[in-house]
Amino acid sequence: MNISVPKEIRASEYRVGLSPAGVKMLAELGHTCYVQHDAGSGAGFSDLDYERVGASIVYSAEEAYGRGDLILKVARPTDQEIDWIQPKSTLAGFLHLPSAKQTKVDTLLQNKVTTLAYEQIQLPDGSHPVLFPLSEIGGKMSAQIAARFLQNDAGGKGILLGGMPGVPPAEVVIIGAGVAGRYAAEAFFGMGSQLTVLDTDGPTLDKIHRKLPQVVTMFPTPTNLEKVVAYADVVITAVMIPGRPAPIILSRDMVKTMKSRSLILDISIDQGGCVETSRPTTHEKPTFIDQDVIHYCVPNIPGAVARTATHAFQNVAIPFIQEVAALGVDKAIKQSEAIAAGINTHKGEIQNLIRVEKS
Repeated sequence: MNISVPKEIRASEYRVGLSPAGVKMLAELGHTCYVQHDAGSGAGFSDLDYERVGASIVYSAEEAYGRGDLILKVARPTDQEIDWIQPKSTLAGFLHLPSAKQTKVDTLLQNKVTTLAYEQIQLPDGSHPVLFPLSEIGGKMSAQIAARFLQNDAGGKGILLGGMPGVPPAEVVIIGAGVAGRYAAEAFFGMGSQLTVLDTDGPTLDKIHRKLPQVVTMFPTPTNLEKVVAYADVVITAVMIPGRPAPIILSRDMVKTMKSRSLILDISIDQGGCVETSRPTTHEKPTFIDQDVIHYCVPNIPGAVARTATHAFQNVAIPFIQEVAALGVDKAIKQSEAIAAGINTHKGEIQNLIRVEKS
């Protein structure tokens, strides 16, 4: 199969759809890999690194997209990139189509492009193996991001997450105790924050309570949400339902009750966001202020650690990529329930996807 790896063009996206190690694995199986010039530079991979393992370097995005029967990306394609995708080809990546513009989905359908959303690949036990490492990275990074934006020189109100003797630590609230929320909890706890975690699943809260007994756990009832956001210095929203837009958990009125210059990290923004006042930002301009509350809403948080993130997701994505390349997408869908669960568009029809209009 002809496999293409284009260079990501979204702002602050430094990851790449396939590392040289991944190219080597596919080339050794007889597949032809085309890699766009400088596609891996953000993650520290040179063109020569790719050529040494059998890739052919192409020098335009149009050629990269045009040569691939299977296109391996990271971020959801822009309008321009969608125009470059050849009809009836297959696109794989962290696509987050529930929050994409309808025009993008319409074009993919019209051109009968098959889309494989890594974040929706699901094993029989209900887990999402390709999403897991990036959720873990996002959760871990949330603590260091919060520490930075609580500093005065970053616009914050000057609070040290862990406090000092005689000075209390920051009050951190995490809404959603999935993979990202759990790893965020461990990171904030390790930095000494006063921590409250909310989730709708009792057994999940029980696991957190047993592992981190000092952490306060709650169910996210409207009363509890109103209470915790009013005293929080930092609020992390980490609720994601694969294939669906993120639910709005915090209304504008709730945000209004937060303390001046407190911080929201909406790490569900790649699925549309969980906060009514959220809108996507970039690593170059990661924050904005609404209701006198600092909002951090970068969709591709792991993109800032591109080399680690590329290796991490590829380690678990490569078996699925190999299966699609070996069998073709139609047979792969039939033989693998995990891959079938990740399909969003196929032969001009929507699958496993509930839409919500977002810009």
